[in-house]
Amino acid sequence: MTECNNNCSLCQEDCDSRQSDFVADATKQQCNNDCSTCSLDCPDRDLKIKANQYSNIKKVIAVVSGKGGVGKSIVTSLLASAMRFKGYNVGILDADITGPSIPQAFGVDGFLFSDGVSILPLESKNGVKIVSTNLILKEKGQPVLWRGALITSLVKQFYTEVIWGDIDYLFIDLPPGTGDVSLTIFQSLPIDGVIIVSTPQHLVRMIVEKAVRMAEMMKVRILGLVENMSYIVCGDCGKNIPLFGDGNIEELANQFNLKVLAKLPLDPTLAKAVDAGTIEQCSVEGLNALTDMLEKI
Repeated sequence: MTECNNNCSLCQEDCDSRQSDFVADATKQQCNNDCSTCSLDCPDRDLKIKANQYSNIKKVIAVVSGKGGVGKSIVTSLLASAMRFKGYNVGILDADITGPSIPQAFGVDGFLFSDGVSILPLESKNGVKIVSTNLILKEKGQPVLWRGALITSLVKQFYTEVIWGDIDYLFIDLPPGTGDVSLTIFQSLPIDGVIIVSTPQHLVRMIVEKAVRMAEMMKVRILGLVENMSYIVCGDCGKNIPLFGDGNIEELANQFNLKVLAKLPLDPTLAKAVDAGTIEQCSVEGLNALTDMLEKI
């Protein structure tokens, strides 16, 4: 055995006192608790980004779905409107960069102002602060033909560079699926909880399961499930009719030990409200239990 010089990186011996490459590197670089300037793959590494000094964001709630077309953005809009009605300061970060719909739902038009350093959000009639790619495009129908790295960079900018002010609840409307944006937000933003939106079809359940498993893998707290379009209310007798059949959301919830937070109806007035930009004027049966839960987290 050769004489030890305490430099394990140059040694071929498999001794009991051998340091891992990480430990050897760590001895050369003293930790300053600023992970953004560190290249080490440390087990204590914190990838979370921070809001700017002009933003005080208390709770960050992500609204996700495994599949598009389940009404995730409407659920986000209804939750934000309901919490604002209760007197809370509320914001929405529209992270569906290539398919933004939040400004339309709230009737918000115009452009975000930026001085090159900070960004000012726009506000709805009731005071919900909103940032979205549709508020930076010259034409609302202009496609966003960006690759993943640019999209995720913009999502981070919407959190770190926007002057949100005092926000009690910041809702993040994620794009459907488990792609780059969802991964970036779960890794980088201080998420307090995730609400997963589904509909009663069996096909949707399989895809929603992917979203559940992704959140679990990323160690993000799942607040529970919302079944949207669960039923329609008969205009004659007032009976609830399961238009798409009886859902199996309870089975999915039991499988993953989750709560069913709400079952929301398929309501044509909501679609009309989104088209008219008046979602803030809508109230939906079954939403109260969900907002009560948000007040307790």
